[in-house]
Parts: sequence; structure tokens; C-alpha cells
Amino acid sequence: MAKPVPLNPQGTVLLDRAGKRLLLKASVCARDRVLEMLCCLKRTKEHESILTIDASAAVVHAGLLALGARQGTPVRHYKEVSPGKLVADFKPPTGQQIEIFLQWKDKKGIPRRVRAQQWVRRATQRYFSAPLTKLPDGVVLPKEPELVFDVKNKELVWFGTMKPAQRDIFLKLSKDAVFRKAVGRLFGESQPTEMRAHWVFAGSGFIVDMQTKKKKYLAENGNLICVANFPSATLDIAQASSDKGANLLYEAFIDRIPPVNTEVLIELIPKSRPVGKTSPPPPAKPRGLPR
Repeated sequence: MAKPVPLNPQGTVLLDRAGKRLLLKASVCARDRVLEMLCCLKRTKEHESILTIDASAAVVHAGLLALGARQGTPVRHYKEVSPGKLVADFKPPTGQQIEIFLQWKDKKGIPRRVRAQQWVRRATQRYFSAPLTKLPDGVVLPKEPELVFDVKNKELVWFGTMKPAQRDIFLKLSKDAVFRKAVGRLFGESQPTEMRAHWVFAGSGFIVDMQTKKKKYLAENGNLICVANFPSATLDIAQASSDKGANLLYEAFIDRIPPVNTEVLIELIPKSRPVGKTSPPPPAKPRGLPR
């Protein structure tokens, strides 16, 4: 069987035609971040990513095209309705679905392989809310743990992951069904949940440098494999995901990620069937590491 062919001088992007996959040699740069991406380019956005790679985004793009992957369109947040006038008009990124697997060796030297979704979870270090018209009669919320009733917006508010013991404290405050439902919602939504979205080959875009008059591939800003929607992303998730710092949707699943500087092989595998509704990906099957 033919060996994977390096596509760049660093040897960090390899085309594996026999395996119908593109291989990226990356490393862990962080384990405890709110995320904008799964993998960024080296020395760009390591503070918002789990993995980093010494490579050009354009080379990764070319490698996917060489595998026959179909490029789509990046996310659109606005549209121009008249010269200089923009209105909000969200369109999610499109393109062929790309399955992503991560390979590494654990501290015992045992090869591991998982779907990339297993390293990403819904953000928990944020505020959660549940509608509630008013507090039940006689209910006084404890100051510790702090559950807040927002009178103006008529909702219960909670920050971070609610523990079962904390939920039970609140449920004991009242038998009111609406109040208990709101507490249950806060508990459920605040639990760490593995990312369910799939990545697509959005393909980024180009701009012309006004000084050099040369085309520049937008993803060279670092936005290689994103979990927040960026018009410059090479790979993006096919769902709405805020790119604004205070509203970022995902964070690193710290308990599942190996130590910083661990070498990780990223497999990009174009999926043949069109993207439909997102569904939980099946478990990763063992696959050999390239030599």
C-alpha cells in the first residue's frame, strides 16, 4: 500500500489516497479553553484552540480537493440590500461533510483514536436561564449556592455546571411544578454535553492584497478547523455557533484531552453522503498510525 505523501516542506500535511484521508500532524496547545476552533495554525489563535499545526491552511484546502472533497460556502452573517447597507441574514456554512478523527499515544504508549467531537463540549462556564413568572410564595433563594431570580426578565439564572446536590437543595424549596421545572431545565442545560455538530468543507475565501495585488487565502489568519462560525474558516460546523467571545458555544472537554504538547494526528475523511440533520456520530474504530 502506498505511503501518505507529504504536501508541504514541514511534512505536517500528508495525502493518504489509499486511505481516502488527509493527515495533519498537530499538537495539543490547550485543554481548558472556551473555543473558537479545534485546530488553528501555529502562532495564531492558540488561546482559543485545542490543537495547533505548523502548516498553511491553503495546503490543507488543496489536500481536501485532491481527495475529491466538494467545497461549499462559508457562513454568512449579513447580506447587502443596497450599496453600503447590511442587514442580518444568517446562512450556515455548507460543503461536503468531513469526518475528523484524532490519534495519539497515551501516557502508557498505547495508541488511541477518537472522533474529534469527543474533545469538544457545550460551554458550561456561562449563565443559564429558565423562564419563571414569579417565585412560589414563601420561597427564599439561598445565597450559597447562588440561584438568582431575575424579576425584570422573569427567569431563574444560574452560572456554571449545577451539581446534583445543588439541584436537590433547590427542589426542596418548593413543590410548585413550574419552579421545579425551571430548576430541572437549568440542571439539564448546564451539564457537560459532547458536541453533536459535524464539520463541513466551507472552503474559506480570498482577498486581494492592495499593496502586492496578490490573492491571500483568508484562513491563513489561523481559522483552520472551527467550532465558531467564521467566514474565513476552511472547515466549520454546519450549525449556528457564535463567534463572539461572550457567547461562544463550545469549550474543551478537559478530562478527555491529553497533556499539552502531546503529538496528535488529525484525520480528515470526506464523507460520501450529503449532510442531513446532525446526529450523534458512531464510536471511532481502531486504525493504524502511519509510519
